Amino acid sequence: MRLSTKAQYAVRAMVSLHLYGEDEPVSIRDIAAREEISLTYLEQLFVKLRRGKIVTSVRGPGGGYLLARPASQIRVDQIIDSVEETLVPVSCMDNDGKCACSDQCITHTVWHGLGERIRGFLSSITLEDLTREARGRLGGEGA
Repeated sequence: MRLSTKAQYAVRAMVSLHLYGEDEPVSIRDIAAREEISLTYLEQLFVKLRRGKIVTSVRGPGGGYLLARPASQIRVDQIIDSVEETLVPVSCMDNDGKCACSDQCITHTVWHGLGERIRGFLSSITLEDLTREARGRLGGEGA
């Protein structure tokens, strides 16, 4: 299984948002420059993150984006879900883990179990966890 850049960029952008904008809005342009992500692509992701109630937007001078709730309450799987990235390990399964084949395939149990483990792992990691790790790697910079 390989996640698309949507998922990777969304998670990176959320860490950057939390890392550099604890209590004040962060410009999407700043996030794009810092993370070297196309501004246009990032704008599309933030529309989805806003719809998913992961971020809120602030208009006007000094505007930008804020977390919609504390980072400790935002899980990686929620970020990925909000940008409409699937977490299923094979193409014949839907997001609920149901097999799309007319008859359930004989390997369904393996793929279903793998999908549950992937989701379980990603749901165990919060944005706060990732930000703490990023601060450690940056030596406290950005906080």
